[in-house]
Amino acid sequence: MTTPAPAPLHWKLVIDAADPHAQADFWAAALHYTPEDNSALVERLLSAGALTGEATVEFHGRAAFRDLIAVRHPDDPYDPETGTGLGRRLLFQRVPEPKAGKNRLHLDLHAGPERRADEVTRLQALGARVLREVKEPGGQWVLMADPEGNEFCVQ
Repeated sequence: MTTPAPAPLHWKLVIDAADPHAQADFWAAALHYTPEDNSALVERLLSAGALTGEATVEFHGRAAFRDLIAVRHPDDPYDPETGTGLGRRLLFQRVPEPKAGKNRLHLDLHAGPERRADEVTRLQALGARVLREVKEPGGQWVLMADPEGNEFCVQ
């Protein structure tokens, strides 16, 4: 008798940030994702005394956690009671120290050769900057940095 394969793990990519809400706005616009609305959960925790007002901010007119905010793919499911995404997500968490050194993990955005230049221009308008253009036998892409200096590629 064979043992059933374990269920795949649910995951999210967590990105350290000086300003998680600004990063969430950038990446939501960059990926055409949706910022998560955790206001019902935040209000519930405030009412129960499990969260203080200092741990919250107003984000797009709603109560939000001060140090955490996520963006999710708009087609993915989410928990309506907490606003937490149950699929493809990026979670930005506030950290006190600035970014130091090169990322060990980065996102690749797949625009395709016909849309690459337009996407790079769009991302620059959102606050990203071009670090360099790469042309190798294996392909072409543009190495960019988000507003806090995290590298990503546009292929």
